[in-house]
Amino acid sequence: MDWQTLLTRERLGKPVHSTDELGRSPFHKDHDRIIFSGAFRRLGRKTQVHPVSSNDHIHTRLTHSLEVSCVGRSLGMRVGEVLRDDLPDWCAPSDLGMIVQSACLAHDIGNPPFGHSGEDAIRHWFQQAERRGWLDGMSEPERADFLNFEGNAQGFRVLTQLEYHQFDGGTRLTYATLGAYLKYPWTARHAEALGYKKHKFGCYQSELPLLEQIAAKLGLPMIEEQRWARHPLVYLMEAADDICYGLIDLEDGLEMDLLDYAEVEALLLGLVGDDLPETYRQLGPRDSRRRKLAILRGKAIEHLTNAAARAFVEQQDALLAGRLQGDLVEHMHGPAKRCVLHAKTIAREKIFQDKRKTLHEIGAYTTLEILLNAFCGAALEQHGGRPLSFKNRRILDLLGNNAPDPHWPLYRSFLRMIDFIAGMTDSYATEMAREMTGRSSPV
Repeated sequence: MDWQTLLTRERLGKPVHSTDELGRSPFHKDHDRIIFSGAFRRLGRKTQVHPVSSNDHIHTRLTHSLEVSCVGRSLGMRVGEVLRDDLPDWCAPSDLGMIVQSACLAHDIGNPPFGHSGEDAIRHWFQQAERRGWLDGMSEPERADFLNFEGNAQGFRVLTQLEYHQFDGGTRLTYATLGAYLKYPWTARHAEALGYKKHKFGCYQSELPLLEQIAAKLGLPMIEEQRWARHPLVYLMEAADDICYGLIDLEDGLEMDLLDYAEVEALLLGLVGDDLPETYRQLGPRDSRRRKLAILRGKAIEHLTNAAARAFVEQQDALLAGRLQGDLVEHMHGPAKRCVLHAKTIAREKIFQDKRKTLHEIGAYTTLEILLNAFCGAALEQHGGRPLSFKNRRILDLLGNNAPDPHWPLYRSFLRMIDFIAGMTDSYATEMAREMTGRSSPV
């Protein structure tokens, strides 16, 4: 791979690259298109780790994505400064920062309501549906898309099909930004076989021609059928997510009284060492722990960003060859790597097991089961050629112009239903499921 091709300004759905505007490059346009999209706005009412809470300091998918984008921009710009001589003449370090920032903004845009538990609930429902024969007639790869439902693949569909120019390029982002977004540039046939977490893949069969087009434009090497090497900038987006996940999960844990402040402070002090901000040294016993942590967290992110940028530059040859093993965190040095890994361990052992989160996850299964039964049931009845019941006609009416055509293959119809359900916020999904069961909203 080479930077000239990887950083192309051409757009999906447009034959030529966009012309630059004063103070606004094609990559700035990508950023703005994502920010103004409805799918991005709805992240404000979607679960990050903990249920959308009355505590305004708990992160949602939206606040998480904004914070990740800030770290991603810094990573891209720092790497761009070091690699300036290797970049195309028209690409400044700030452009590299903007590409990574845009990819970070979009990295969770396809997540369904209720976070990862929502993903698992959808997968579980389709496993049950397969046993009932609801997926009969689909090809094996098509069934795999539903059985391994993944927010990353749904996000790719949102960006390339659903927002703005529907089924004509979607948001029409540059190939460079789409490449930096594609964390898993392969289909579900590789979801179980690779050394990544189970179910991880980035493209449904319906978007495979678009993935092939993007890979060709960017010069991503094909590793095997329906699987390509990742764009190097994906590793910066992933590192920004890891850094924020690691530290911000701990902040949320403190807000919910699941962690001790001393434990979190010790972890961050172990990273920054003597490089403490003067404002932190001046804090007194009457200063809030929230303020103390904010100052310390800022310095910690600086250290982690420097470490990740350094790892990227050191691994540039392997990245461009498409053969880097693992993520950037694994290639960071000393205290930085230990900090991120330790933070993830604390979150896994002490935060993710919270009873409030567990009850929320159980509720997600019930809510999504009601919605999937209703919408996919209506699609199935329509596909079977039988006269639609009054109930199912009304269900299809809820989708308006996005309702599936009776003559479509069932795979395509089910995808439309998933588009609708996965795009819901937590509160909208809960309210709709409640209404469908005949229970009125609490007064």
